[in-house]
Amino acid sequence: MSDSPVRTQVLIVGAGPAGLLLGQLLARAGIDNVILELRSAAHVLSRIRAGVLEPGTVALLEEAGVAARLHREGLRHGGFEICVDGALHRIDLQALVGQQVTVYGQTELTRDLMEARAAAGLSTLYEVDDVRPLEIEGTEPRVAFVHAGQRREIRCDFIAGCDGFHGVCRASIPAERLRTYEKVYPFGWLGLLADVPPVAPELIYVRHERGFALCSQRSPTRSRYYLQVPAGAALEAWPDSVFWAELRRRLPSAVAAALHEGPAIEKSIAPLRSFVTEPMRHGRLFLAGDAAHIVPPTGAKGLNLAASDVAYLRQGLGDFYRRGSSAGLDAYSQRCLQRIWKAERFSWWMTSLLHRFPSQGDAAFDQRLQEAELAYLLSSAHGRGMIAENYVGLPL
Repeated sequence: MSDSPVRTQVLIVGAGPAGLLLGQLLARAGIDNVILELRSAAHVLSRIRAGVLEPGTVALLEEAGVAARLHREGLRHGGFEICVDGALHRIDLQALVGQQVTVYGQTELTRDLMEARAAAGLSTLYEVDDVRPLEIEGTEPRVAFVHAGQRREIRCDFIAGCDGFHGVCRASIPAERLRTYEKVYPFGWLGLLADVPPVAPELIYVRHERGFALCSQRSPTRSRYYLQVPAGAALEAWPDSVFWAELRRRLPSAVAAALHEGPAIEKSIAPLRSFVTEPMRHGRLFLAGDAAHIVPPTGAKGLNLAASDVAYLRQGLGDFYRRGSSAGLDAYSQRCLQRIWKAERFSWWMTSLLHRFPSQGDAAFDQRLQEAELAYLLSSAHGRGMIAENYVGLPL
């Protein structure tokens, strides 16, 4: 749109999956909203990220009216493999907890949400600059920004900060009002996306003496693979040929023999960290998704946690506008954080068990503990059940 409104009910900062999903759900509930996004629409769609959706996330997408293509093209997985010392151990999600996950790339999910928003004629401003949430402690906050070279301002009832870890919304809250928790891991994930058939019908998480590996997928003809690399590793040191050779070394021989190689259509290195900020609300500003928390990708929780934040915030805003009740908004931060910390624990746990940590004084002892815990969990129905229950997502 060329001209922004001067007022809306909810102003959403960030047009990633969290912001777009919140906007779609609010619009379907009759709640007016505008989205501001720093980047271009093309840049947002270029982000290659999560691909495993919990049943609760799929249900939200259904409620938002954007799940038709997901159901046609998404891959339903009733389990996944954990590879330890070359042996594959299947976690049967369907048998253990009666649920499945859906593999559907974040890029495709974002595209679906963008198209639905455009079709509904909802307001989204891309390539905005100098975004400044103002008067967030009052009853009528506003957001000032620059768009198309002009200074503009939108007043609203509430601001939803869905603008990611480096966004302006969390930074707009006085530092003394927030408490942050962070763990930075001494390695990253080198990811490669290629138009080749997946090496296996389900995901394979690999614990190997040379480092962690993950065989993932986006479609029957597109695969996503990851390798653990040291923190600070240079992408230039990993041409495609070196990546494929190293991946083969970390896979069981039978899996490596089935691996299809192809040129990378995207390749990047992502650092791993755990991060939580508390609380997730200040005045009339609410944080959601990566603006409030980051998890290492090992547990497939990042996008799913953002979706659960959206579910709680949508419920609180709906109660406010339908019934005049602020109870849901007042409880928003606490409800989110209870689920977030459980997901943080699972993601940290998966990361700690499956990755090779740099040598230090207790490295040999810690490695033996890793082996003992994995041996126990994978040989125990209760242990497998715990993994399955957390992987498909705890109830909202």
